[in-house]
Amino acid sequence: MKYEVQEHLHYAGIPSWNHAPISQDVEGADIVVMGVPFDSGVTFRPGARFAPRTVREQSLIACCFKYPWDYKLSEVAKVVDYGDVGYWVGAKATEFMVADTYKHAKKILDAGCRLMTIGGDHTIPYGPVRAASEKYGKLALIHFDSHQDSTRSEENENGTRNLSHANFAYDLQEEGCIDPAHSAQVYIRTEMTECGYNVIHSMDAIDMGPKALAEKLKEIVGDMPVYLTFDIDALDPAAAPGTGTPVIGGPTSDQVRKVLQGLKGINIVAADMVEVLPDKDPSNITSIAGAAITQDIMYLMYESKK
Repeated sequence: MKYEVQEHLHYAGIPSWNHAPISQDVEGADIVVMGVPFDSGVTFRPGARFAPRTVREQSLIACCFKYPWDYKLSEVAKVVDYGDVGYWVGAKATEFMVADTYKHAKKILDAGCRLMTIGGDHTIPYGPVRAASEKYGKLALIHFDSHQDSTRSEENENGTRNLSHANFAYDLQEEGCIDPAHSAQVYIRTEMTECGYNVIHSMDAIDMGPKALAEKLKEIVGDMPVYLTFDIDALDPAAAPGTGTPVIGGPTSDQVRKVLQGLKGINIVAADMVEVLPDKDPSNITSIAGAAITQDIMYLMYESKK
């Protein structure tokens, strides 16, 4: 006999994303969660390869209630946990990750699903963004981060590029996947290459307040298809200590969730959550925040898919 209480014991069972079924058959799914346990692109502290597993585990407790949304996502949307892709070792690990994530993202998006990727470091958007741009055309990027990640990647002797987590925002707009004029980098606390993005620095973003900031972002992206990428170090280290390159002066988790709620109506076709380092935060505060914010983004996906 199965007792109802078993469904509320978050420490038992296989930790798929919020108890979603694990399958690579995505037919009819609204949202597909895909893990990319990769951190070969970091320039400081490694460890984000462990995030997909830990964020899934924390989703069992962080995502079991609907608050602050009006309905429970798991009761209205078909969510599938696709498992992990893009992981390899050796000299060509990055090349393999980019190609493998592109292949699986293309399959998921071509099936009509919205894609939520859990990294991994911030090198992982290359494959999903390219796949999303192929399907939907040029994308608007909403980029929550303390860093711009807009340093142009260096070209190797063989014509390939040496990719890291500091390059995707430059490279993908240069390729034509992203329209920087209709994109925004939010809560920024660094100075990197300016390549046309609307940069909203952290103090300015916080002073605006969540409602005004959300309206500003909606104005920037308009009705374009959106790729939303969320680096957990956008949050202040007090709210997310377990990350690779923490920078003080960021927002609280409450402020960020209010901004996300204010983004209802934008057309998010794919997104990611990156740079959670579980081993730097044994309390799991960062992974809990990562899981809750991931689900907030999934709500926005479902709202735009309805």
